[in-house]
Parts: sequence; C-alpha cells; structure tokens
Amino acid sequence: PGTSTPMATRQRESSITSCSSASSCDADDEGVRGTCEDASLCKRFAVSIGYWHDPYIQHFVRLSKERKAPEINRGYFARVHGVSQLTKAFLRKTECHCQIINLGAGMDTTFWRLKDEDLLPSKYFEVDFPMIVTRKLHSIKLPTLLIAECVLVYMTPEQSASLLKWAANSFEAAMFINYEQVNMGDRFGQIMIENLRRRQCDLAGVETCKSLESQKERLLSNGWETASAVDMMELYNRLPRAEVSRIESLEFLDEMELLEQLMRHYCLCWATKGGNELGLKEITY
Repeated sequence: PGTSTPMATRQRESSITSCSSASSCDADDEGVRGTCEDASLCKRFAVSIGYWHDPYIQHFVRLSKERKAPEINRGYFARVHGVSQLTKAFLRKTECHCQIINLGAGMDTTFWRLKDEDLLPSKYFEVDFPMIVTRKLHSIKLPTLLIAECVLVYMTPEQSASLLKWAANSFEAAMFINYEQVNMGDRFGQIMIENLRRRQCDLAGVETCKSLESQKERLLSNGWETASAVDMMELYNRLPRAEVSRIESLEFLDEMELLEQLMRHYCLCWATKGGNELGLKEITY
C-alpha cells in the first residue's frame, strides 16, 4: 500500500520442517497455508465493521461476503490488541533500536501500522512459506523481537523446541511473543482439533498446548530466561473498559459463554532473554 515497502525478507527455511518430496510437502502444508487466508478474512471483516483501525489490510485481503460471528470478531480484536500492546512495549523499551522477526506473518500489516505511529524498529523481517513470500531471512545482532501467531502449533514439539532454542541462542537480547491454543485437553479443545483435522489441518504440536504452565515451561526449557502467559479471556477482561464498551456496542452477542469458552482456549505468551539494561524482563501485559 502506498509507497512504503517493509524492510522484510520472507522465506521459511527448510530446517524448520522437512518433507520427503516437494509434492508431499505442498500437500502436507496446504491446510496450514489455508489458515492464513482464514485469519486474513476474519481480520478484514472485523476491521470493516469497526473493531480496530487498519487502513492497509484492504490492500491485501478481499472483503468476504460472509458475516463472521461476534465471538470470532471479539476474539480477533483481543488477539490484535494484545500482540500490539506487547510489541509497542518492547519497541518503547528499546527506543526502536531493535529488529522484529514476524514468524508466519502471512498478510499481517503490523509494519505499516507501526510506521504510522513512528514506532518502526531498525529492521523488520517477515518469515513464511516460499509461495507466500520471496526472499530469505537475514540474521543481525540488534535487540530482537520474534512474533509467532498460530505458528508453533503446526510444528511437532521437537521442531518448535529447536526453533525456540535457536532463537534463544542466536540473540543476546530478545523477546518472543507467541499466540496460540491452550487448554486443549478438554472436550471443547478436542472438538477444535477434530474440526481442523477434517480440513486436513493437523495440529502437530498440540501436546505443548495443554496449559499455561506447559506453554511457559516450553519457553523456559529452551533457553529463555523469563516466561509469562495469559489466556485470552483474562486478557479480554484486562482491556480498557472504554474500548470494551465501544466494541461490544458494535454487535449483539447473546451467548457470552461461547465467547468465554473460545477465549479460554487461546493464550498469549511472552518470553525474554538478556536486555537487563533495557528492562525487557519488566514487560508485561
């Protein structure tokens, strides 16, 4: 959009996941790639009815004729708000002398929204499938923020552990933000898994999503010094009341229990390493 081009390279390296052949890789990844389209359409719809302001998403995603359910829209509002607040906190702590690596970025518009607020980091990288993006990821040694939204859950626990360990070992001062499922051992979680499986989308890493504690432990056991996690209902309840009143007036939601069930099965986790002089350990939501 406009004349802005992100300082981004976008290439998922082959070491993250392995396939026996190019054709089997494409088949295995098709369901995962489809989630990019789903999430983008949901965000585009929520923006179109006023949940948050994003003038750039329209350049990447068509507006679906299908109306999304209120609980879906509020869930995405909480997701976008939560990730955005933590991202901005990191940028302010580092005075933007840092880099961001957005894993599985898809059609995310964070770069342009940060630019509008004069909060661009020194460098901004996005990583995704080769067919979604074109250039390779570069590594540098500034303070680094890595973002993964519904990415690690599609890897096996061993693969996500390798990625987390690589990140912890590669950067002296860093923060990792992870948004994905949690509390997946109950009946609601099993239904979510079954629904995705019917769409040929397997959650290979779901065993790491048992609880907030298991989410934090995965980060701590792979080289990160601090780890925190909240489920999205807790995060939603911490949102500014004026903002909650505003978005809840946009649409009527007759089943608050459904929203709560959904939000209890997603979480926002963040971990830090180094950066003591920057106060990275103090970042919280």
